[in-house]
Amino acid sequence: MEDGQHYERSKSTNRHAQLGRGPCDGPVVTPVTINLALQGGGAHGAFTWGVLDRLLDENWITIEGITATSAGAVNAAAFKAGYVENGREGARARLNGFWEAMGGLSTLTPDPVKAWLDAIAPPLPVIASLTENNPAIKMAELFSQALSPYETNPLNYHPLRSTIDAFFDFESICAAQGPKLFISATNVRSGKIKIFQGDEINTDVILASACLPQVFQAVEIYDSKTRQTEAYWDGGFMGNPALFPLFYETKTSDILLVHINPMRREALPKTAKEIENRVNEISFNSSLLRELRSIEFVQRLIREGRVKQGDMKDIHIHSIADDATMVQLGVATKHSPTASLMSQLKKSGQEAMDGFLRDHAGNLGKIGTCDLREMFS
Repeated sequence: MEDGQHYERSKSTNRHAQLGRGPCDGPVVTPVTINLALQGGGAHGAFTWGVLDRLLDENWITIEGITATSAGAVNAAAFKAGYVENGREGARARLNGFWEAMGGLSTLTPDPVKAWLDAIAPPLPVIASLTENNPAIKMAELFSQALSPYETNPLNYHPLRSTIDAFFDFESICAAQGPKLFISATNVRSGKIKIFQGDEINTDVILASACLPQVFQAVEIYDSKTRQTEAYWDGGFMGNPALFPLFYETKTSDILLVHINPMRREALPKTAKEIENRVNEISFNSSLLRELRSIEFVQRLIREGRVKQGDMKDIHIHSIADDATMVQLGVATKHSPTASLMSQLKKSGQEAMDGFLRDHAGNLGKIGTCDLREMFS
């Protein structure tokens, strides 16, 4: 079966309600199981929202595990909670509810109003420029460079805590059914990665995974193994996202990576803001590239017959990204969720997932679709 035929059949089967078409009478698509790996990136995580929204249309794809960091952890938690509560539509509703709240909208906002907001939304470069040159944001950046969050926010108020408490049911998130979740954070004292899973996941874990040390106080969580209260920063420093939990804790070999931070920028950064943006992207991609290098090494050993088939897991890596969109944005927009920004990023994520399915649906469960050597060399 050709990839295009595979994609078109699944698309028409699962999206007929949205597209106004009747159900498809063609052959049933062969089910596949994959894992998801979701990068962090603040408000840019709305791109992942769009990817997941489109992926939920495909009933033939099952998710076994999700490893995630920062904004990816938020998306993963929303996906899992909704999925356990009401399947695919529950996952979509949870994701929509969270991101619309972040953008100042409500799930009760009429669709015509949302369509009007989309129509008048400025292009992404304009949004990025307006955000970076906003006097209030510039002042906040100056404060963060001169003062720590322990000085500027001694009461340790976190604006996301109440939102996460309101939108996430951790009984569902920690449930045995549904995808397994692996949330990463960086242990401040040891400098090592910490993977939270199962009933360890709570509001503090989500906040720890997204804790930028220049903005928030370290999140302190009691560790039953060390019997100490450990402090955590953003998981992206050590794993954005961490892939290794999927090697050991799941059966499937397919990992679909959702990239938020651009891997490549053609233009040389020259201004202070451009340099800061690129340093941020390189830093938060570095740990992922190291893991991809290790995966490629194992793949080479298997291809060359240096290890027996089955002795090591042959991982199939797939990638969803839209660097052309993401290079138009910077660090400032990661911290500034607006309805127009997130609406455009959601659409970009939907289109990126749509393109992946059109080109590679038939490869899922069979072979990887990324040239890993090209990615890290």
